[in-house]
Amino acid sequence: MISIVIPTLNEAENLASLLDQLLAESDMHEIIVVDGGSTDGTPQVALSNGVHFMPSQSGRGVQLRCGAEAATGDILLFLHADCRFPEGGLRRIEDTLENLPQAVGGNHKLIFDGADPFSRWLNGFYAWIRARGIYYGDSGIFLRRAVFDQIGGIRPIELMEDFDLVRRMERYGKTVCMDEPPLVTSSRRFSGRHPIAIIWGWLKIHALYFLGVSPARLAWLYDSERRAKQVS
Repeated sequence: MISIVIPTLNEAENLASLLDQLLAESDMHEIIVVDGGSTDGTPQVALSNGVHFMPSQSGRGVQLRCGAEAATGDILLFLHADCRFPEGGLRRIEDTLENLPQAVGGNHKLIFDGADPFSRWLNGFYAWIRARGIYYGDSGIFLRRAVFDQIGGIRPIELMEDFDLVRRMERYGKTVCMDEPPLVTSSRRFSGRHPIAIIWGWLKIHALYFLGVSPARLAWLYDSERRAKQVS
């Protein structure tokens, strides 16, 4: 069985759409929504759909860890609330891991929903870095529960929790990328931002991470830059 963990913070509209998609899947699964303090009705959306709802401290790393600890499935799937999950995707994950016993897990090919040139460029960029073993939580990471436990699970850090998990997955064993159909994610995080500033911010955060800057400090820098963009 697949346990789907969805961290949320003020995602009522997106969560409702994603739950509709997931609840239509015929394969047996459980859905765990871990909320970091929403004020827009997100908890009510989760509860009205009959899924497992958990309040939590805010912070994606903390929320994902809480959800994983409560999960009972032998496969874990981590999804962002603003994605569109491909129809039949749960069956494809189970079939892939059954047919490839050496695979520890993987992710999905990612497509951004924006129609602008930068979103289209990102589609190619994400495919390029995936070929080099780099991917993130917005691409629907999944892995065997036994492997998740053996590599130490998700660390409750303030930023880069997905990248940290992926690095350990890639070191542990073979991973797969579910190419077709892809998982679609929102381009909203890039709205109003210049592509060069986005790429520079991505490079800076990764460089500081590899230099050993703490996730707490990285999260502060990330949030400071985002607030500055909103003010301007």
